[in-house]
Amino acid sequence: MGILEKMRLDGKKTFVTGGARGIGKRIAFALSEAGADVAIVDVDLEEAQKTAKEIAQANNNKTIAIKTNITSPDEVNEMIETILKEFGRLDAAFCNAGIGHGVPVEDDTLEDWTRVINVNLNGTFLTAQAAGRVMIKQGGGTIINTASMSAHITNVPQKECSYAASKAGVIAMSRNMAVEWADKNVRVNTISPGYMATEMTLNDPGLAPLISQWEELIPVHRMGKPEELEAIAVYLAGDMSSYTTGADFRIDGGYTCF
Repeated sequence: MGILEKMRLDGKKTFVTGGARGIGKRIAFALSEAGADVAIVDVDLEEAQKTAKEIAQANNNKTIAIKTNITSPDEVNEMIETILKEFGRLDAAFCNAGIGHGVPVEDDTLEDWTRVINVNLNGTFLTAQAAGRVMIKQGGGTIINTASMSAHITNVPQKECSYAASKAGVIAMSRNMAVEWADKNVRVNTISPGYMATEMTLNDPGLAPLISQWEELIPVHRMGKPEELEAIAVYLAGDMSSYTTGADFRIDGGYTCF
């Protein structure tokens, strides 16, 4: 069997949180193109259904949309129940949903700080934990959590204290999960994207003045494309990465080399 055949995900059952748009949508497409059935999990059901329909039309694999608030344990459990009912098992979980809130530390409120931590860290914990419980029972699986280069550096010129703290927490949490579940054949890794040229980023007028500054600081002098995360996501979701756990993959154009 050649290397491309080994990278296939035929028969794998997966989910992607925050899968309706942006990085999550691109990863969901990639998993499906590699042969996996995919559940598009998002708080925006209408957009999730559109994405699921697009993927289903492009590939022959099963794709479903599930509305879930990942900060709610009950909704996360319902999500898992729906996936098991539709797919029968869960082989790979891509815990990707997240938000940002760029304000100076002195102006941040506890409410806003808690909201970012709740979605980015607590939500990732709840979805990864729920996936891990299923995978332990069935004898194995792989979890990929979206962190960020912001966990490794301080962003400039924008102020991202709560976001950076939440993503650093995701990496530490994932490493601990990886060690605790290693003997249960459940692998946990993180992907740390740099600045990505998603539609949301490019269409946000508030970010337009910052993009040129970011690109000047990035060694390759451009933002990343969401599709440049596809290969690592497919690798981590499949059997080719069977010896890879507790790792963090920085896809940032060299930004964190400084």
